[in-house]
Amino acid sequence: MKKLLFLSTVVLTVLSACAQDRKSPHETVEGKDVKVTYGRPFKKGRVIFGDLEKYGKVWRTGADEATEITFAKDATVAGQPVKAGTYTLFTIPGESEWTIILNSQLKQWGHYSYDKYKDKDVLQVKVPAKKTDKVIEQHTIRFNDAGMVIEWDQTQVEVPISSN
Repeated sequence: MKKLLFLSTVVLTVLSACAQDRKSPHETVEGKDVKVTYGRPFKKGRVIFGDLEKYGKVWRTGADEATEITFAKDATVAGQPVKAGTYTLFTIPGESEWTIILNSQLKQWGHYSYDKYKDKDVLQVKVPAKKTDKVIEQHTIRFNDAGMVIEWDQTQVEVPISSN
């Protein structure tokens, strides 16, 4: 009984410590046959793209652990085929264009190991980015009829997604 109590205490301590590493709220959003799980950091008065998140550098597309995207069926992302499954979603922000990356290596923390696993990219496509009139305080990923929308600060990126 003492061993079981000790083991339970250790497990709860480890789980609590892992939860404390998360600095931002997390959310799972769903579209048609696709869902995304990601951290949702706040702007907090910062300039996000081009400053906090450098243009031309890989970004985890959220906070804390890298964002994951799951396709329930084979799909087309910005005109390119993607097999059903779960992938890590990275982006490379630019002023007028973003690169969307799907990588098969799951459970990455942030983008820090991306270079180690970039050979596991299954998709890289470019999509236009646009400046919005209003400021989006909290990083948001949502779905509309055309696909996935990524928004934060004064930037919006639409990624066309359709199920096959």
